Amino acid sequence: MPRLTDARKELRRAQISEAAVRCFGRNGLERTSIADITAESGLSAGSIYAHYRNKAELVQASAREALSERAAVIGAWAASDAPPDPDELLARLVAGKDPAAARVAVQTWGEATTDPAIRAIVIDMIDQTRAMLHECVAAWLVKIEHKEPAEARERATPIAHRVSALYLAALLDIALQAPTEDTAS
Repeated sequence: MPRLTDARKELRRAQISEAAVRCFGRNGLERTSIADITAESGLSAGSIYAHYRNKAELVQASAREALSERAAVIGAWAASDAPPDPDELLARLVAGKDPAAARVAVQTWGEATTDPAIRAIVIDMIDQTRAMLHECVAAWLVKIEHKEPAEARERATPIAHRVSALYLAALLDIALQAPTEDTAS
């Protein structure tokens, strides 16, 4: 059998990760098995285990993918000529947030309270998100509020912390408001 190219491996990993997120959103982290992910992805268990050792690795991969997408968007906002103010930044982060993804995030937070590997993933994601928000707020302070860069970085810290906290609260609200696929049908 021919070996998978690096590009093909990444596509396969993304296919598995996306299937896992759909299963996590529908069934919850705890109740999702590798067999569920196998069925959802259309791949064999061997193929899944060739790319991920366990469910925690799948959660980590999903988190990395979400963080990468968020980094690209927030980075573009920060680099623009008119970065959003903190209120607009929060509104943009929350707008159109997928309820299934919000449910997965909240479930992951719950798992983080008892699973050290998941806790490390969650803490890292929150820290990285807060750092991205800090850069965007600092850019707004420099470009729109005309603050000096050093002052902007200092003032951005508590603002980014509040935007981050409000974003996490909004994710919880979205997760709790949205019906699961099981109850929606």
